[in-house]
Amino acid sequence: MLSGVDWAIDTGVTGLLGPNGAGKTTLLNLLVGLESPASGGVRFQGSSSGTIGFVPQRFSLVGGMRVVDTVAYAAWVNGVDRRGCADAAFRALAAVRLDDLADARVRTLSGGQRQRLGVAAALAHDPDLLVLDEPTVGLDPAQRMRLREVIADIGRTRTVLLSTHLIEDISHLCQRVGVLAEGRLAFDGTEAELTELVDSTPSSGVLGSPFERAYHALVAKLGADRD
Repeated sequence: MLSGVDWAIDTGVTGLLGPNGAGKTTLLNLLVGLESPASGGVRFQGSSSGTIGFVPQRFSLVGGMRVVDTVAYAAWVNGVDRRGCADAAFRALAAVRLDDLADARVRTLSGGQRQRLGVAAALAHDPDLLVLDEPTVGLDPAQRMRLREVIADIGRTRTVLLSTHLIEDISHLCQRVGVLAEGRLAFDGTEAELTELVDSTPSSGVLGSPFERAYHALVAKLGADRD
């Protein structure tokens, strides 16, 4: 359960970290409309209305469909006029660097290409906010790097919220990061600001980068404060 989360994100890629049970899934569900808040709400540039593109951690695709038809269908489902769906699909595919595979069948795509296709489908209706839930999980290093390049490009002109357990995603992609713990927003700032919170001596016993140790220490402290 979330408690008193007041968080504003802007254009660029913002990371969302938190241990299991911290409330990340609940927050994402509220953002994309799968759950309704008991109080408060989500606002887009001062308005309660806005469009969202969402790529869940697990999603299904029809193997026999063409790549371009998959994205055009997503555009139509999300309100794009039928006559504009093809153009919307090609724009989205270009954004994720899959336009050269527009006529390929989905079943022929690699894992990384399928993830980029999911992002294209979420972009097809030109959303105000793009929400990505663990997009790089299960990809090999080359596929992760390619997807990160795509996400970074998208974040230059859009607001992207990236929920992940991979510190590398945060380090390579995110201008800001929020940390949820015990249902509360424990931290909101830059990677460098989070790193400054950690004791630089190795006495903590936590093996990892300064950023990882800072994240661990912050979550552990908040849990101790609740005891």
